[in-house]
Amino acid sequence: MGSFASGFEYQPDFITPAEEHSLLAAIGRLPFTNAHYREYTAKRRIVVFESGAPQFLVPLRDRVAEWLRIPGQDFRHALVSEYRSGTGVGWHRDMPDFAVIAGVSLAAPARMRFRPYPPREGPSRERLGIELEPRSAYVMRNDVRWQWQHSIAPTGALRYSITFRTLLER
Repeated sequence: MGSFASGFEYQPDFITPAEEHSLLAAIGRLPFTNAHYREYTAKRRIVVFESGAPQFLVPLRDRVAEWLRIPGQDFRHALVSEYRSGTGVGWHRDMPDFAVIAGVSLAAPARMRFRPYPPREGPSRERLGIELEPRSAYVMRNDVRWQWQHSIAPTGALRYSITFRTLLER
């Protein structure tokens, strides 16, 4: 995708097919519920871990942290999302409580799109995208975290995403 803004990195084949299979087996036992945002109920289903990663995600969390050169325990929030076929996520920025956002994609690819924030109108509006392949990882921090919005286009098959977030230092 190139460097459209500082702070986005993408790593294909971040985990092996065997690691993905093991993660999907553990994820299959999670108690997913529909995501709620104010009065809106999303099609995406989630499981939130607000006080860090559960034990089965700690090795993945630590590998992501090593890749990003930050302590694993700095990831204070974990989220597992299920995207059934046809499910996406609209334009947004993650909650301002979080600084570094790292994700790992599982099972099926997804198109992640970016646009400047606040969005620009008209024919000159800028939009970019990248295909998040299964077993890949990405990070959003710095400019891309604060000056861009992102969305996930509706998926063509069942997909899972594991997201780790650090808290913003106040």
